[in-house]
Amino acid sequence: MTELGCLTVAVLQATGVVGDVSRNLATVERFAQQAAARGAQLLVTPELFVSGYDPAAVADDDGARYRERLAALARSTRVALVASTVDHEGGERFISASLFDRTGRELTRYHKTHLFGAVENRYFTPGRQRPRIVPLHGLRVALGICFDVEFPEFTRAVALSGAELLCVPTAVPLRGPADGRPSPFDTRLIPGMVVPTRALESQIFIAYANHAGPGFAGLSCLSDPYGRSVAAGETPEELVTGNVSRRLLRAARRDTDYLAPRG
Repeated sequence: MTELGCLTVAVLQATGVVGDVSRNLATVERFAQQAAARGAQLLVTPELFVSGYDPAAVADDDGARYRERLAALARSTRVALVASTVDHEGGERFISASLFDRTGRELTRYHKTHLFGAVENRYFTPGRQRPRIVPLHGLRVALGICFDVEFPEFTRAVALSGAELLCVPTAVPLRGPADGRPSPFDTRLIPGMVVPTRALESQIFIAYANHAGPGFAGLSCLSDPYGRSVAAGETPEELVTGNVSRRLLRAARRDTDYLAPRG
């Protein structure tokens, strides 16, 4: 898809290895090349993929040099890239996501607003700014990170600000037994049910990239504004692709205008 207002999105489902940045960058490069071969213009990768998702272990490792490598990778493959890194700013540490265009220019960087759990809250500061809306291939794109999208008001605010596609790097863990009993909360419901619901109720496309190795929920997906899963990951390491279309978005908003002001 090449016309403005249309975008082929690739979502990476894989697990970053903590302590092996070279391997993780090689994985991103390999799948960016695959995305380009499939005609995708955008690749979305999981939360803190390059460093590996372990907040306590990676909080002190500023991702500035990783962002340079990611920008170069976007430039060499000519595929826009969403990637998540640690961002040190003003003496604070944030979980961030960046959108690089196909020339390697960083269009926006977002700090995770809703930190998850005691460990993230211990080592990181919550972001204080709403995601910026930036143009990409004629579409308006915003960034969120993991736990953010589980709050309906977050996604709705992004949609009301004009976003048509929300890209969400994610690291959703599976929950093990407690007191010898299975957890009552199966976190696979988040990508399987919550994300498509957010896309439906806020009339927006959502590209959701999750880790999928041992301990993670997987099920990375691209959901459309009708609440359908356009594409979903099924294996520990794969690339799922789907199309984002402004024409379909407008049709969904005509059919069920959830974004209209309500008295």
